[in-house]
Amino acid sequence: MNTKYIIIVLAEPNSVFSEIIAKYFVKKYKLKKKVIIVGNVNLFKAQIKKLKYKLKLNEILNINQATNNILNIININFKYKKIFSKISIKSNNYIENSFKKSLEIILKNPNNFILINGPVSKKTFLKKKYLGITEYLSKKTGVKNEAMLIYNNKISVSPITTHIPLKKVSKKVSKENICKKVIKINNFYKYKLKKKIKFAILGLNPHCETIDNFSEEDKIIIPSIKYLKKNKISIEGPFSADTFFLKKNIEKFDVVIGMYHDQVLTPIKTLYNFKAINITVGLPFVRISPDHGPNSSMLGKNKSDPTSFYYAMKFAEKIF
Repeated sequence: MNTKYIIIVLAEPNSVFSEIIAKYFVKKYKLKKKVIIVGNVNLFKAQIKKLKYKLKLNEILNINQATNNILNIININFKYKKIFSKISIKSNNYIENSFKKSLEIILKNPNNFILINGPVSKKTFLKKKYLGITEYLSKKTGVKNEAMLIYNNKISVSPITTHIPLKKVSKKVSKENICKKVIKINNFYKYKLKKKIKFAILGLNPHCETIDNFSEEDKIIIPSIKYLKKNKISIEGPFSADTFFLKKNIEKFDVVIGMYHDQVLTPIKTLYNFKAINITVGLPFVRISPDHGPNSSMLGKNKSDPTSFYYAMKFAEKIF
């Protein structure tokens, strides 16, 4: 049996992610999989020491040196002056090198790895070159038409468009995009979770109606539904987004497909708070991100909620 690894990229050094990792692992003495952190050893140690957490770390040079029941860590060079500081472009090379090293390891045998990454600042790290880490990792791995899945074991959601202005959404909503993303998500559930699922798809316009001559529901969404049904995918809609997330509706479905980011992310975060994780579907490996940002306002205060990371680790161990 091949060894399975969970690789955790620390990403933005001035975020609450070190705190959240520490809160999780001080209680998890026995790890079912080999866990490898990729980031700066000295800064990670200094941050968790400042927050008064004690963790044993096994510094390694390659994955062959990784052991069970302890946190392994691969060092990425990074010069810093303060243990906790403001987010700036000074950390960009460090974050880039952390992802580069992780992908270098993972892509040699993608089926043996799950990647969990900490948050980054879209403004300073991505600098408008990428819409988000979902698109950043897709570009780095040569993947097109990836899908963002915000996962909860009761109901999950996926937006057809991600971090783009609302005025551009209608131009990006197409039958091709909808069908490719739904098929990828369906295959993810089928092969990774061994589960047959039912999709609901939302309309773009309020009440699925428009006074314009062109109706996205009639011309794009309904034809997409018909095509997917012909391909034996269980899907219903389009539904009006304003009333869909009532309890009686969401109990009937597993995944809700929305046309834009806030149409589906706002309700799921309202319903489940931090009990959801961001999964990039379509990469050569499974990538998970806890559903929180750098949270600069709580940096170094030991007040961050680790629930989403707990959920990410639980999911990672479940699907291996």
